[in-house]
Amino acid sequence: MNSYIVAFRPPDETFKKMKTVSDACIKAGVDLPTEVSRFFGDSESDPKGVEIDIKDAIEEWTGDMSQGFQVDLGKLPKDVKYIRFYNQW
Repeated sequence: MNSYIVAFRPPDETFKKMKTVSDACIKAGVDLPTEVSRFFGDSESDPKGVEIDIKDAIEEWTGDMSQGFQVDLGKLPKDVKYIRFYNQW
């Protein structure tokens, strides 16, 4: 199993405009403009907002017969609203 953690910045006006363009391109079956592709990165647009890298705030943690991650909340950007934890098999 692989686990990872990502955070999301809530949708702002720029996000909403980029999402409108992205949705229209997908519906029309055309490639996204470069600016829109860069904005959303490798991930699909998510209604929670823009995924941002928080690996500097994440540490692996181990304890007695357990292991996991801990997130240093003080290292998160101020505009983070959601943190998502993934487990993949």
